[in-house]
Amino acid sequence: RAVIARLGRGSASVTDLAKPFEMALPSFMKHIRQLEDSGLIRTRKQGRVRTCTIEEDKLGMVDLWLKDQRTIWESRLDRLEAFAMKSMEERTR
Repeated sequence: RAVIARLGRGSASVTDLAKPFEMALPSFMKHIRQLEDSGLIRTRKQGRVRTCTIEEDKLGMVDLWLKDQRTIWESRLDRLEAFAMKSMEERTR
């Protein structure tokens, strides 16, 4: 999440992205590859520097899916709350 949040502010080199994390660069690259394979970011290598950029279209699709899921779960939780309240009322009678 931190990498995606950082890339939301603009492109960055893998080295710059890795600085806040206490892990070796090869280990960090595994995380970058997973994000790239998922389509959430893309990387471009110029010379010795690999730059990462967020894929806003893919992230937008994830955002829409999450909004749909939030709506579904809010509805389910509202029904559960109503059921629990009704059960409590019936017990106090």
